[in-house]
Amino acid sequence: MTQQMTTQRPAAPHYANAYALPAGDELDLAKIEMSVLMRWCNDESRSFYRHENHDPRYAYELFRRALVDRDDQAWAFLYQHYFPLAEHWVRRTGAFTMSGESSEYFVSAAFTRFWRAIPAERFRSFPSLASLLNYLRRCANCVVIDAVRAHNWNDMLPEESINWNNQAFSEADEEATERVHRVEFWNYINELLSSEAERIVVHSSFILGMKPGDIFAARNDLFAGVDEVYALKRNILNRLRRNSELRAMYE
Repeated sequence: MTQQMTTQRPAAPHYANAYALPAGDELDLAKIEMSVLMRWCNDESRSFYRHENHDPRYAYELFRRALVDRDDQAWAFLYQHYFPLAEHWVRRTGAFTMSGESSEYFVSAAFTRFWRAIPAERFRSFPSLASLLNYLRRCANCVVIDAVRAHNWNDMLPEESINWNNQAFSEADEEATERVHRVEFWNYINELLSSEAERIVVHSSFILGMKPGDIFAARNDLFAGVDEVYALKRNILNRLRRNSELRAMYE
């Protein structure tokens, strides 16, 4: 009888925001056994996907144990549980098709970024399951976009000229700083270009990921042929690689 009471899942309360943690609930989630908590989390997720009333507290508690207590079992469960959702976000990112990487690679990178970005002291900044999942979605989007941009930047600058040790994102302010650097980078690139044709080639190649043939097909009013696009791109890259100020930005 005692065991049955221990594992019986309490009815999910009905409240306006199904993602928000209800205040003053008598259930002490911290005392629930891990296996029971994981089973309840699975049950509530199924209810959510069926558009039924559901309770997000169990998933939220698993995130708390993973990120605050640094519980490996909780983290392993969350990784497996939310892997399909994170993979869905990765594949919906427009840059994914240009990345050349598998969705599994980016899901792993997204979870790693998420883990590093939320140490125990930051967990209170995420008061609900929705806020945690929204941040995980941002991580999934960012790792794809960053990978594509890094690959394209690598075409502009030799790999040895970039200090990748400075590219780590463990906190939101570091990510914001990196985004500012990107804007400065592209603004500077734009100043070095001398014509609309050059700007079209750079933007189409390194932002949109287009091939010379696609660029010519889209803007045949600017170019005599695909060979001209190839030549212009090659000349731009050679000029940028010789630019000492541009190289200094990544040393």
